[in-house]
Amino acid sequence: MEFKGRVGRTFAGSESWWPPRPSPGPEAPNIVLVLVDDVGFADLGCYGSEIPTPHLDELAAHGTQWTDFHVTPMCSPTRAALLTGVDPHRAGVGHVANSDPGFPGYAGELAAEAVTMAEVFRDAGWLTLAVGKWHLTKDSDMSDAGPRHAWPLQRGFDRFYGFLEAFTNFHHPHRLVRDNSAVEVDRYPDGYHLTDDLTREAVAMVRQAGDQPFFLYLAHGAAHAPLQAPEADIARFAGHYATGWDAIRQRRFARQRKLGLHPEGTVLPERDAEDGDDVPAWDSLDEDTRRLFQRYMEVYAAMIAGIDRSVGALRQTLRELGKLDNTIFVFTSDNGASREGERDGTTQYLRTLLSANSRHDREDPAADLARIDLVGGPRTLSHYPRGWAMASNTPFRLYKRNAHAGGHAVPLLVSWPDGLPARGDLRHQWAYVTDVLPTLIELTGVEAAEGLPRSGSSLVKALLDPLAVHDHVEQHTELQGHRGHVRGEWEIVTRHAPLTPFGEHEWELYHRPSDRTQTRDLAARHPEIVRELAEAWERAARDGQVYPLDEGSRLRYLLRPPWQQDPSPVRLTPPVPTLERWRALQLIQWRSFTITVTVAEPGQGVLVAHGGQGGGYLLYVEDDEVVFFHNSYGESRELRAGRPGERIEVEVRAPGDWVWDAVVRVDGQERGKLAGLPMLAAFCPMEGIDVGADRRSPVSWEVFERHGPFPFSGRLREVCYTPGDHAPDAGANFVDLVREIGLRFE
Repeated sequence: MEFKGRVGRTFAGSESWWPPRPSPGPEAPNIVLVLVDDVGFADLGCYGSEIPTPHLDELAAHGTQWTDFHVTPMCSPTRAALLTGVDPHRAGVGHVANSDPGFPGYAGELAAEAVTMAEVFRDAGWLTLAVGKWHLTKDSDMSDAGPRHAWPLQRGFDRFYGFLEAFTNFHHPHRLVRDNSAVEVDRYPDGYHLTDDLTREAVAMVRQAGDQPFFLYLAHGAAHAPLQAPEADIARFAGHYATGWDAIRQRRFARQRKLGLHPEGTVLPERDAEDGDDVPAWDSLDEDTRRLFQRYMEVYAAMIAGIDRSVGALRQTLRELGKLDNTIFVFTSDNGASREGERDGTTQYLRTLLSANSRHDREDPAADLARIDLVGGPRTLSHYPRGWAMASNTPFRLYKRNAHAGGHAVPLLVSWPDGLPARGDLRHQWAYVTDVLPTLIELTGVEAAEGLPRSGSSLVKALLDPLAVHDHVEQHTELQGHRGHVRGEWEIVTRHAPLTPFGEHEWELYHRPSDRTQTRDLAARHPEIVRELAEAWERAARDGQVYPLDEGSRLRYLLRPPWQQDPSPVRLTPPVPTLERWRALQLIQWRSFTITVTVAEPGQGVLVAHGGQGGGYLLYVEDDEVVFFHNSYGESRELRAGRPGERIEVEVRAPGDWVWDAVVRVDGQERGKLAGLPMLAAFCPMEGIDVGADRRSPVSWEVFERHGPFPFSGRLREVCYTPGDHAPDAGANFVDLVREIGLRFE
């Protein structure tokens, strides 16, 4: 019979419906691609950092280190471009995979015709392994009920262990997936940390590969928020950042110049000062603020050290197996360092995401300072202030999300001792993330199936010759309305303010050979070059599914495809696994809702839990008393509702102004109210709904310390969620108005 695979190849077979895997031959190299998250250009020792990264420095010393490598300014688009070699909008992922406004460039998942790196190498006979962060599945498709067409195994990987989402808790991951199934975990062991867990899994998969050539994609969640690290790692950096970000930035730049990473005459820009992206002088901060900000950076440095330890463990495994020299090893980051901690940093990342994206400010620096001793541990979801992101991106301007270089200039290390002559060489050619797959295809000599045309060009000529001209000389960029276009020596870029007109007036112009750090805007001097490159950007954007541009109205988060209608009531009957995060959120977010618990046999323990230390709510019975507990991004309130009964109901009303009012009833009798509870929204609660226990990260740390997950000792008949009306000021009620506002700036 004939079988036509998903990427269009036709196979002949007789006994089996799936063809036998071809053999790439005994000399075929293994491939290891390590992608880290939100790690800036200057965060590794070989790129000027004071953070010890001996294993990554060794990788650079045994291979090639790129000084002018660029990705997209955001994680999902970079992953799409990296794995397909196709520009991200054309591949279907022009933004993070957490919305689907209905446009092909923003589908939140890889287009079916975009052939992935895993599909290329699996078709050619390699064992394909993925470990870590995926973030190429729209969150509405992440439940155990599927669909799974955009999960790793359906996009070419033989094995997967990690998480599908944008981020997770490093001490208590909210949901891990092995292959195609969620890993059910009630409680993680003491001392657990995700980076080390992912490393163990990657090492185990490599050992299990035996003599089969393999492609390993190890995509660490570090150093994305929340900033969390093992206590011993944090202790290593105590006091290292007392001098502050201005001094650290100067020192990193001085080291970079000694290492020869920048052209002669490169200038370190002034401290970022753009409105909303500005960074205060370190010396202007008071002593308590500096003490807190130091702690944030100590944890971040510990996470970088954890990444380096992971690379060391993997390389040591390859060395023990005799495979290190015949392994193509690639290391890079998915975007520049993140400014998501905003000006003051945070101990509650989910709270700060909401404040930044809803214009509903809930920031509380005093509460953050009070938690300073908890920063980095399982009770806080921290992020450093953007001053440290500025230092991480030294010497480039701005941050993740921006089209300026700080958003996308990142490290790239490539090593293959058996196949490439470079040993500790620098390469200064401009290169882009879509170049990685064509490079691996040329190095291995595989024949790749046809799909969407790849946008990048192989870097092999440049790897072999430091003076070779790289064929990829022009590239457009877009993220959230920020735009950029590189052509040869010239680059134009915009920093688009939300809800302002797009136009030529936004473009800045820089001459890259003489101004890599974008300090001298030449747009007024060379309007003809600006016009030429702006027209080139326009053509590329039209051809590449970049439109419609994000004008800043946030309409993309309100538009929903037809199959994502308002949720129906949900009935959960124990024993039941965790109701996955996205499905759980639809029942409560920006709306009123009612939880009804029916008890078959009385007992002690958790009735229902939704969330974790980043925010959530908990209904439990302890000492023969019903307790409703609300965790608002680390600030808690509770209602003690007396003796339990057979029917316990929590009615939550959403009157508006981003608050909830809760009423608890037992057997129809009202037992108490909590008014003005801060509404949990955006990614919060991060954990899904648990019935009969509070699994993984606990909503109440005090209850967890007394009882752990606190499984209910009686018997629950059911827990029912009935979603109600949206709050009067919920965005879902104003889709047409938001669309009208956005259209004014199209």
